[in-house]
Amino acid sequence: MTYRIELAASAKRDLKKLQGSAVLKRIRDAIDDLATDPRPEGVKKLVDEDNLWRVRVGDYRIVYTINDGKLLVLIIRLAHRSESYKD
Repeated sequence: MTYRIELAASAKRDLKKLQGSAVLKRIRDAIDDLATDPRPEGVKKLVDEDNLWRVRVGDYRIVYTINDGKLLVLIIRLAHRSESYKD
């Protein structure tokens, strides 16, 4: 069962900011892996959030939602850990 991956507008902006960085390939690989396993080892559900999850990629975090009914993973945010949880 494969999930469809979509990026929110905020995640697209975050991805553009990472162009040329050394971590970009690792982040893209981690996003691709979410299609086959949206809850990989090391994933954490964010406290006080209904359906927000995060996965670590080095010092960066991928914050996303999972819709099991539609087999959809929506990437909300890609950011350095110091910026990941700020609105």
